[in-house]
Amino acid sequence: MGTNGSTMLGPLRQGLPPIDHSAVSGSAVCTLPPRYEAVGGARQFTKATLARWDLSDRFDDVALVVSELVTNALRHALPDEAPRVPQDCPVRLHLMRWSSRLVCAVRDPSRATPVASEAPDSAESGRGLFLVESFSDGWGWHPSQATGPENPSAGAQAVRGKVVWALFRLSDSV
Repeated sequence: MGTNGSTMLGPLRQGLPPIDHSAVSGSAVCTLPPRYEAVGGARQFTKATLARWDLSDRFDDVALVVSELVTNALRHALPDEAPRVPQDCPVRLHLMRWSSRLVCAVRDPSRATPVASEAPDSAESGRGLFLVESFSDGWGWHPSQATGPENPSAGAQAVRGKVVWALFRLSDSV
Protein backbone atom coordinates (compact mmCIF):
# COMPACT_ATOMS: atom_id res chain seq x y z
CA MET A 1 0.00 0.00 0.00
CA GLY A 2 2.11 2.91 -1.22
CA THR A 3 5.57 3.60 0.04
CA ASN A 4 6.68 3.75 3.61
CA GLY A 5 9.08 6.65 3.99
CA SER A 6 12.26 4.60 3.82
CA THR A 7 12.20 4.10 0.05
CA MET A 8 11.76 7.68 -1.12
CA LEU A 9 13.80 7.16 -4.27
CA GLY A 10 12.26 3.82 -5.19
CA PRO A 11 9.79 3.31 -8.01
CA LEU A 12 6.47 5.08 -7.75
CA ARG A 13 3.40 2.96 -7.30
CA GLN A 14 0.73 3.41 -9.93
CA GLY A 15 -2.93 3.44 -9.02
CA LEU A 16 -4.63 3.73 -5.68
CA PRO A 17 -4.47 0.91 -3.17
CA PRO A 18 -7.58 -1.28 -3.24
CA ILE A 19 -10.40 0.78 -1.76
CA ASP A 20 -14.11 -0.01 -1.65
CA HIS A 21 -15.57 2.90 -3.66
CA SER A 22 -19.08 2.10 -2.39
CA ALA A 23 -17.91 2.98 1.12
CA VAL A 24 -16.96 6.58 0.28
CA SER A 25 -18.43 8.77 2.97
CA GLY A 26 -17.43 12.10 1.43
CA SER A 27 -15.77 13.65 -1.56
CA ALA A 28 -15.02 17.19 -2.65
CA VAL A 29 -13.41 18.67 -5.77
CA CYS A 30 -11.79 22.04 -6.30
CA THR A 31 -10.74 23.38 -9.72
CA LEU A 32 -7.61 25.47 -9.34
CA PRO A 33 -6.52 28.46 -11.40
CA PRO A 34 -3.15 27.97 -13.12
CA ARG A 35 -1.35 30.42 -10.84
CA TYR A 36 0.84 29.78 -7.80
CA GLU A 37 -1.65 31.70 -5.65
CA ALA A 38 -3.88 28.64 -6.12
CA VAL A 39 -1.87 26.82 -3.46
CA GLY A 40 -3.40 29.06 -0.78
CA GLY A 41 -6.87 28.43 -2.20
CA ALA A 42 -6.22 24.68 -2.12
CA ARG A 43 -5.24 24.93 1.55
CA GLN A 44 -8.42 26.91 2.36
CA PHE A 45 -10.54 24.37 0.47
CA THR A 46 -8.81 21.55 2.38
CA LYS A 47 -9.36 23.28 5.73
CA ALA A 48 -13.08 23.82 5.07
CA THR A 49 -13.56 20.26 3.77
CA LEU A 50 -11.74 18.64 6.69
CA ALA A 51 -13.77 20.76 9.14
CA ARG A 52 -17.00 19.55 7.49
CA TRP A 53 -15.80 15.98 7.89
CA ASP A 54 -14.72 16.48 11.55
CA LEU A 55 -11.09 15.93 10.59
CA SER A 56 -9.67 19.34 11.52
CA ASP A 57 -7.07 17.64 13.69
CA ARG A 58 -5.49 16.24 10.47
CA PHE A 59 -5.24 19.65 8.76
CA ASP A 60 -1.52 20.33 9.28
CA ASP A 61 -0.26 17.13 7.65
CA VAL A 62 -2.94 17.03 4.94
CA ALA A 63 -2.48 20.71 4.06
CA LEU A 64 1.28 20.31 3.74
CA VAL A 65 0.79 17.38 1.35
CA VAL A 66 -1.91 19.21 -0.63
CA SER A 67 0.39 22.23 -0.93
CA GLU A 68 3.22 20.11 -2.30
CA LEU A 69 1.02 18.20 -4.75
CA VAL A 70 -0.59 21.39 -6.08
CA THR A 71 2.75 23.20 -6.29
CA ASN A 72 4.24 20.29 -8.25
CA ALA A 73 1.29 20.28 -10.65
CA LEU A 74 1.59 24.02 -11.25
CA ARG A 75 5.38 24.00 -11.53
CA HIS A 76 5.99 20.84 -13.54
CA ALA A 77 2.77 19.91 -15.32
CA LEU A 78 1.58 23.11 -16.97
CA PRO A 79 3.35 24.13 -20.16
CA ASP A 80 5.10 27.49 -19.92
CA GLU A 81 3.50 28.74 -23.13
CA ALA A 82 -0.05 27.79 -22.10
CA PRO A 83 -2.47 30.63 -21.48
CA ARG A 84 -3.03 30.73 -17.75
CA VAL A 85 -6.64 31.74 -17.49
CA PRO A 86 -9.05 30.12 -15.01
CA GLN A 87 -11.50 28.70 -17.58
CA ASP A 88 -8.68 26.71 -19.20
CA CYS A 89 -7.35 25.32 -15.93
CA PRO A 90 -6.60 21.63 -16.03
CA VAL A 91 -5.54 21.24 -12.37
CA ARG A 92 -8.04 19.83 -9.89
CA LEU A 93 -7.79 18.84 -6.24
CA HIS A 94 -9.92 15.90 -5.11
CA LEU A 95 -10.43 14.97 -1.45
CA MET A 96 -12.11 11.63 -0.72
CA ARG A 97 -12.96 10.20 2.68
CA TRP A 98 -13.71 6.66 3.71
CA SER A 99 -14.30 5.56 7.30
CA SER A 100 -10.63 4.74 7.80
CA ARG A 101 -8.84 6.59 4.96
CA LEU A 102 -8.51 10.00 3.41
CA VAL A 103 -7.12 10.45 -0.10
CA CYS A 104 -5.87 13.73 -1.57
CA ALA A 105 -5.43 13.61 -5.33
CA VAL A 106 -4.31 16.28 -7.78
CA ARG A 107 -5.06 15.89 -11.49
CA ASP A 108 -2.91 17.73 -14.02
CA PRO A 109 -2.49 17.65 -17.81
CA SER A 110 1.06 16.29 -17.94
CA ARG A 111 1.80 12.72 -18.90
CA ALA A 112 5.25 12.93 -17.32
CA THR A 113 5.91 10.51 -14.48
CA PRO A 114 6.51 12.25 -11.14
CA VAL A 115 10.20 11.99 -10.29
CA ALA A 116 11.39 11.81 -6.72
CA SER A 117 14.95 13.05 -6.46
CA GLU A 118 17.33 14.05 -3.74
CA ALA A 119 17.79 17.78 -3.35
CA PRO A 120 21.08 19.17 -2.06
CA ASP A 121 20.90 20.48 1.51
CA SER A 122 21.32 24.02 0.21
CA ALA A 123 18.47 23.75 -2.34
CA GLU A 124 15.34 25.85 -1.79
CA SER A 125 13.12 23.38 -3.65
CA GLY A 126 13.13 19.78 -4.78
CA ARG A 127 11.87 18.12 -1.61
CA GLY A 128 8.14 18.08 -2.41
CA LEU A 129 7.70 14.36 -2.99
CA PHE A 130 9.91 13.58 0.00
CA LEU A 131 7.55 15.67 2.15
CA VAL A 132 4.51 13.98 0.62
CA GLU A 133 5.99 10.59 1.47
CA SER A 134 7.03 11.67 4.95
CA PHE A 135 3.67 13.13 6.00
CA SER A 136 1.28 10.66 4.33
CA ASP A 137 0.82 6.92 4.74
CA GLY A 138 1.37 6.24 1.06
CA TRP A 139 1.39 7.95 -2.30
CA GLY A 140 1.58 7.23 -5.99
CA TRP A 141 0.19 8.21 -9.34
CA HIS A 142 -1.78 6.90 -12.29
CA PRO A 143 -2.67 8.17 -15.76
CA SER A 144 -5.80 10.32 -15.84
CA GLN A 145 -8.77 8.84 -17.62
CA ALA A 146 -10.72 12.11 -17.68
CA THR A 147 -11.88 13.77 -20.85
CA GLY A 148 -11.83 17.51 -21.01
CA PRO A 149 -14.98 19.64 -21.35
CA GLU A 150 -13.55 21.08 -24.55
CA ASN A 151 -13.93 17.72 -26.31
CA PRO A 152 -15.81 15.17 -24.19
CA SER A 153 -16.47 12.83 -27.11
CA ALA A 154 -12.86 12.51 -28.22
CA GLY A 155 -12.53 9.10 -26.58
CA ALA A 156 -8.99 7.77 -26.32
CA GLN A 157 -7.48 10.95 -27.73
CA ALA A 158 -8.83 12.95 -24.78
CA VAL A 159 -7.15 10.68 -22.22
CA ARG A 160 -4.30 12.76 -20.95
CA GLY A 161 -2.49 13.77 -17.85
CA LYS A 162 -2.11 12.06 -14.54
CA VAL A 163 -3.36 11.96 -10.98
CA VAL A 164 -0.87 12.12 -8.13
CA TRP A 165 -2.40 10.95 -4.84
CA ALA A 166 -1.54 10.66 -1.17
CA LEU A 167 -3.32 8.46 1.34
CA PHE A 168 -3.83 9.12 5.06
CA ARG A 169 -5.04 6.46 7.46
CA LEU A 170 -7.67 7.71 9.87
CA SER A 171 -8.10 6.36 13.38
CA ASP A 172 -10.74 3.67 13.86
CA SER A 173 -12.70 6.02 16.12
CA VAL A 174 -13.35 8.51 13.30
